Amino acid sequence: MGDRWHVEVDRSVCIGSGMCVNHAPDGFRLDSARQSHPTDEDHDANEQLLAAAEGCPVEAITLTLTGSGEVVFPPEE
Repeated sequence: MGDRWHVEVDRSVCIGSGMCVNHAPDGFRLDSARQSHPTDEDHDANEQLLAAAEGCPVEAITLTLTGSGEVVFPPEE
């Protein structure tokens, strides 16, 4: 069994660009106010989720390892 990621969107930062939905349509949805929401809090780790997080123009998406909480994205500086 592979890694699972906990997905969070900071809606106070989200600008509703929809890039996350374009990169990972199974991982994100936009509400009526165009705010992003993960379709589920925990997902199997995959390239589409990482691309969505990396492609977010305001870095509103955080990916952490489910269980340990180790940050996958954004990278620590």
